[in-house]
Amino acid sequence: MSAIMFTVFTAWGYEVSFLELISVITSLVGVVLGVFGVRVTWPWWVGSSLLYGFFFFQVDLIASALLQFIFIAAGIWGWYGWGPKGAIPAKLKNKEKFIWLALLLISWVVLAPALANIGAAATWPDAFVLVGSTIAQILMVLEKYEAWPLWFIVDAVGTWHYGRQGYWFTSVLYGVFVLIAIAGWIRWFKRADTNVIN
Repeated sequence: MSAIMFTVFTAWGYEVSFLELISVITSLVGVVLGVFGVRVTWPWWVGSSLLYGFFFFQVDLIASALLQFIFIAAGIWGWYGWGPKGAIPAKLKNKEKFIWLALLLISWVVLAPALANIGAAATWPDAFVLVGSTIAQILMVLEKYEAWPLWFIVDAVGTWHYGRQGYWFTSVLYGVFVLIAIAGWIRWFKRADTNVIN
């Protein structure tokens, strides 16, 4: 593992490893492609998730590492779920929104103490990133516009969380994800308005 954890460059005293650099690049490509709803986004998600899974395990962010396995499964599901023409965004019904929100909050409150019991780092924000990302990813696979506002919140928390842990390059990536989530939010909202609600 040390072969891919070597430092590529140092910025403001922070050493960026080869593994973190390549994880950031593949993640960025995958998320940008997701804004456009093209099917090819999913192999990029799978690749970046494999890389980030290794990275997060190396730095003891257990929930973030486990999240990558969810992203890999969602990437496979998304590839078959979207079909060759890509995403056809639609909106959730109000009852569905309430169910997903309740699931997010309950899962977060249950997961954070469980992570603390196994010695994970930064359990509350890491648990929120795990649960929020999982739900956002499911909504994205289901082609629901509400995935993007949720990504906006999760990515904002991730920006703060990874910066607080000292992983500045990943924190900057999540800051860029916040901006990309706004673009996805606008694009999918407009497209969802022209589609029949599922």
